[in-house]
Amino acid sequence: MSDPNPKTGGSINNSGILERTFQLSEHNTDIKTEVLAGITTFLTMAYIIFVNPSILSDAGMPFGGVFIATIAGAIVGTLSMALLANYPFALASGMGLNAFFAYTVVGNMGVPWQAALGVVFLEGIIFILLSVTPVRKKIVNCIPMSLKSGISSGIGLFISFIGLQNAGLVVSSSATLVKMSPDPLSGASLVAIIGMIVTGVLYALQVKGALLLGIIISTIIGWFNGVTPPLEGIIAMPKFGEWSSVLFKLDIKAAIDVGIISVLLSFLFVDLFDTAGTLVGVSKQAGYIDEDGNLPKANKALLADAIGTTCGALFGTSTVTTFVESSSGVAEGGRTGLTGVVVSFLFFLALFFKPLISIVPTAATAPALLCIGTMMMANIVDLDWDDFTEVFPAFIAMIAMPLTYSISHGIALGFILYPLVKVFTGRKDEVNWLVYLLGVVFLGYFIWM
Repeated sequence: MSDPNPKTGGSINNSGILERTFQLSEHNTDIKTEVLAGITTFLTMAYIIFVNPSILSDAGMPFGGVFIATIAGAIVGTLSMALLANYPFALASGMGLNAFFAYTVVGNMGVPWQAALGVVFLEGIIFILLSVTPVRKKIVNCIPMSLKSGISSGIGLFISFIGLQNAGLVVSSSATLVKMSPDPLSGASLVAIIGMIVTGVLYALQVKGALLLGIIISTIIGWFNGVTPPLEGIIAMPKFGEWSSVLFKLDIKAAIDVGIISVLLSFLFVDLFDTAGTLVGVSKQAGYIDEDGNLPKANKALLADAIGTTCGALFGTSTVTTFVESSSGVAEGGRTGLTGVVVSFLFFLALFFKPLISIVPTAATAPALLCIGTMMMANIVDLDWDDFTEVFPAFIAMIAMPLTYSISHGIALGFILYPLVKVFTGRKDEVNWLVYLLGVVFLGYFIWM
């Protein structure tokens, strides 16, 4: 497979083991271009090193252990993609899925984080089995596009709501459930507001690493009003003893429980939509999609994603998935797995910067959550607003996520409403049998819960 790559400047000189492993010349790229692409991808997604431990620590998981687990999951997932599929796609703990893990499964449902890790592990095993067969592709194709768009947009709203909470801008109210902070121009709220402006401007200007820069600038601002704690160091040897607090701590026995079926299905389908959408979108940009609209080596790419999730759960982090930020490296000319190897190496180096990373306050990560939520809301344009039978279930799924503080409840309501609306409007033949089955399963969950 070959596609023109203007980033190489027309001069390609590759030799040795890298050429044999990644077929650089065949993909019209070179080592310099791949390294630059890897650095670019890492900078645009490095925020996950700050954000994921911050979110999962809200579930009672130790920050230090999750910090190492996040990096380990990213390294294994990205290297799997690089070596199995030879694609320049980077993986790490997925946004939305980590929020679902911390705030819905553990926080709202009261599931111990060890059992939640067990559910993620089971999801990964199921994905591995599905990825070596055509089943995973068939499942993705049978789910209505409207529900896919609604679920993705709803997760964007959910993440944004969490961002506003972390910023201290939205607080609880006995009268109206939530309200604006009575003092938004002080403390953490002020840091978050300035961070939102800075991050939004940087992202709008398409500055590489805008989210990461926004977190860094917000953290520095926090020093001036006492939100950011004092810096006690920059570089330190990784404390792998901290990793033992989450490493292999998953509880599979507790995960195999009928009350967690809806959680497993929610993890499964959110990961399905997220991975499939990201792979297709970034692959189009890279020129991988063939004339029939298919992605060559799709099963290998999906398998790499599943391996990342399974290993991530063992390591002590939530679902690992392909990052849409991989598109930044593709834009810089990355075309092979060598880009992913560079990303993995940079994640490894990040292990030595925990003293610097651990001082980042939640208010400094709030702007990144809001920007990510904004990007996820872009999927709403794919809804057919002229067909109410498509829009209504998708909208309910979308709006239910932030208002019930539960991604799984939103997904469940969407899958229940979709077939019902179609049946009672005389359009039952438009619904795939699997959607009917899922509707019954989710309805049973609400009856039993």
